[in-house]
Amino acid sequence: MNYFVTTSIPYVNGPPHLGHAMEFVMADVLARAARADGTPVLFSTGTDEHGGKIAQKAADSKQTPKVFVDNMSKEFQDLAKQLNISNDRFVRTTDKAHQQRAQIIWKNLEKDIYKGKYVGLYCTGCEAFVTDVVAKENKDICPHHNKPYEKLQEENYFFKLTKYAPQIQRAIESGSFQVIPATRKHEITNLIKDGLEDISVSRPTEKAGWGIAVPGDTSQVMYVWFEALMNYITVLGYPEHEDFKKFWPANVQVVGKDISRFHAAIWPGMLLALGIPLPKMVYVHGFINIDGQKMSKSLGNSVTPKEIIKKYGTDALRYYLLRHIPSYGDGDFSWQRMHDAYNNELANELGNAVQRTAAMIIQFQKGIIGNIPPAEHDIAQYQSALEECRFDRALDEVWEQVRGLNQYIDEQKPWEINKRGEAEHLRDVLAYQTSCLLEIAGLLQPFLPETATQIRYVFEEGIVRPIKDTLFPKHDTHPGATKR
Repeated sequence: MNYFVTTSIPYVNGPPHLGHAMEFVMADVLARAARADGTPVLFSTGTDEHGGKIAQKAADSKQTPKVFVDNMSKEFQDLAKQLNISNDRFVRTTDKAHQQRAQIIWKNLEKDIYKGKYVGLYCTGCEAFVTDVVAKENKDICPHHNKPYEKLQEENYFFKLTKYAPQIQRAIESGSFQVIPATRKHEITNLIKDGLEDISVSRPTEKAGWGIAVPGDTSQVMYVWFEALMNYITVLGYPEHEDFKKFWPANVQVVGKDISRFHAAIWPGMLLALGIPLPKMVYVHGFINIDGQKMSKSLGNSVTPKEIIKKYGTDALRYYLLRHIPSYGDGDFSWQRMHDAYNNELANELGNAVQRTAAMIIQFQKGIIGNIPPAEHDIAQYQSALEECRFDRALDEVWEQVRGLNQYIDEQKPWEINKRGEAEHLRDVLAYQTSCLLEIAGLLQPFLPETATQIRYVFEEGIVRPIKDTLFPKHDTHPGATKR
């Protein structure tokens, strides 16, 4: 069985933030875990680069849209490298291949596309129309941009989403198309029950010229959201490429809660209209606040992934995002919590177990470990947590083992066994410690790949190979600390 995992593709109207970093890392864990099982994996991410908002941002910065998106897309590609993301593909919606295949998809959907007048409420910030129900719930103000919705009247093309609503609902309720967590599933099924509307899938070229032309009608460009969703199959070479035949349907599509409607209602409608199977799962994650407040320029509280990596390293940021942000809800970043997680959990608990074990083997046994027994911990809960995208719970399971190992060292007191001259007993105890650390490294591989590799390097040859520095050198202060 092949495995295909995707992130949503970030809209390049602004630089990458912690939410993007978290989504990249979550999908990366799934890809790495599947590869570790020997499964052929294709992991795709990318950037969403069309729309009126991008054209406006480019004009504001006195750049052409293409130069603007090239620069912005590079920032996301750089972030993926900084986070040690193992993606196989990086799709850009300005890629020629994507544009050509998007037009093929449009043509294949034409039986369900019609032209009509559209009067609706629109948020330029989201590049999205909203229904009257949603607008009413939000008191006519976009909650993400704090601006009133604009009333637009246009002639656009529409996609017959209403036609597919019953099928989408059946697929979600039967579990053949999973939406997790359950709270997000309920939101989507309620949205469908309230009544999906046919959706506008184009914008007039004169208003949103930066986009892919509608085949056969240069007066319209494809609506950016409709076209962006297509990336998940254009990246596989839909309709004829071998990758599409091998890897679709996607096993997991990782998306943020603000775009769950597009991925769990509109995207399935498009796929049903194309006669293509639905993804097996859409996993919807929450938002990250900073010190309990929404990240915003006006509050001056933005923290970039790059800043955190510079101070604490890639694996430490991955660890925080995966363990200290709830996988099934919103979370919070603070420098203090990052500092505490780094020093108390990574340095004191994991780093210390590695260092103590290596030091004792070198001191008491000249670095020779001998036969390492196989680890025998039950990892069923770790595995099921991973399958359910509960990254925080999976790491909790690993940390149970880390703490258990430290407790074992404190109880066994290998230094006292050595004093008593019980060489065989000492060898068994240190070999067991090594075995536990190698098992921990295996479980950490998808989450903290550099750390896992270093632990294996130290122990797996049966002779301790020291590393230059400790795994997680202690930090005395953190960037957010107040100076006295």
